[in-house]
Amino acid sequence: MIQGVFYARFFAQEGTKIVAQSPPGCIVPVAGVDKPCLFDFNVLQEYIIPRKAFCNRFITVNDPDGKYSVLGFPVSIPSPRYDRNEFIFNFGLVVACNTARDSNADEEVDQTPYERVVRRLASTFAEMEKQNGYLSRDQDRPLNRAEPALDPLQGPIGSYRRRPIESLLEIIKEDLNNYGECMIPVDEANTINMKLFPHHPTPPEVKGWHVPVAKMKFADVVDPTWDLTLQRVIAHVDGVSDVRRIAFNADVSLELTQLALRHLLYYDTILLLDIFFFGACYAPRPGIHDFVANVGGMVDECANYVCVVGAAGAASPTESRGPAEGRGGAGAHGGHRVSNYMLIKLMTTFCVGKTVAEWLKGHLDAGFDVLRFVDVRRLVQFGVIKGCLYRVHKFVVSKQYLATLATGQARPLAGGDPLQKYTDGCHTFDQIITEQNLTDPEIMEKLKSFPAPAGDLTVIYK
Repeated sequence: MIQGVFYARFFAQEGTKIVAQSPPGCIVPVAGVDKPCLFDFNVLQEYIIPRKAFCNRFITVNDPDGKYSVLGFPVSIPSPRYDRNEFIFNFGLVVACNTARDSNADEEVDQTPYERVVRRLASTFAEMEKQNGYLSRDQDRPLNRAEPALDPLQGPIGSYRRRPIESLLEIIKEDLNNYGECMIPVDEANTINMKLFPHHPTPPEVKGWHVPVAKMKFADVVDPTWDLTLQRVIAHVDGVSDVRRIAFNADVSLELTQLALRHLLYYDTILLLDIFFFGACYAPRPGIHDFVANVGGMVDECANYVCVVGAAGAASPTESRGPAEGRGGAGAHGGHRVSNYMLIKLMTTFCVGKTVAEWLKGHLDAGFDVLRFVDVRRLVQFGVIKGCLYRVHKFVVSKQYLATLATGQARPLAGGDPLQKYTDGCHTFDQIITEQNLTDPEIMEKLKSFPAPAGDLTVIYK
């Protein structure tokens, strides 16, 4: 949210001055306003109107307290009509600082969308100043007073109806904060049009072994005018199929499938998970503490997502429950669901070195048939999405191959072992499985017969 907007100008005799500000008193004190300024203007004034080397470029400066950031674009217009042959001004925004150290400071905001606003203000008013001296005119003339405007060099340049700068800044601040856009007539020939666009970071690369999971119901938003490839790919995003399988089922090339999914990832409509295998390992993350404490009803949300209807007459540590919401909730069918205690126990017993299959057998030996009451894939998926679990990946490392890579002597051999290129410790077993169409046990068997000295290969879990 914009905390303040200001217009600063450099005067030949007085130096840097704040000509207009909104709200009043946000940058420099104003008579009749008791509210303290957002920062000490005397400390930052040399950055608001900086040296010439920093003019005509976007500048961000934080106040010494680390509460606010000043975003500006100082403009220098050279012309013999001005004192010292130069007109320097700056329209700036004050927003919450991204590195705020004070707990009482306003909530952090993404400053990236405001950069375009600052640039647009600078370019618009710079052009208006070049056309008719809009900013360099006398600031005391009343609003809606039509009179000929005198250019110092060219004489009268026509009549105008001028809106005060303070009024413009107030409208800009209120409209951008409330509506995210503004359209303000400045005079008879100029209008300020600006809009805040959310900034989306560049999405990560989508690999063939990733599993996309939808964060929204695409059926409710997909339009026939959407890209045909995107429509075909979306139809196969089910939270289970990996990218290569989606490409095959949609009859779309892998490259186009990855591009389409990356497009969805950019707009935060999907997230990427790892392929679920019963031979995979998962381990707790610090977020498991929130699950144990049932912060925000996380355990109940998990129950709605993972519990299935138990077999009639089966003994299980369950508790009665009313109608449940969410797909897969046993309560929706009038059955029972696993108790919170058991769900927490299931989530906290994942550990490094124990596969999901071994984890299942351990609970079965303890007298609880997990598969009968819980969708294990959904339980793991829920834990990963909520930050309670992370996937422990397997990598294979060949010391001999790493040595040849370090010396630049590694060369692919015709008819050589196809697994050699994966033995540099940078490729997970998931990648090998999807690219070589092998299962985890098959990979381990092939590694046993890998042409390398004894003890050269090492499987790393991390």
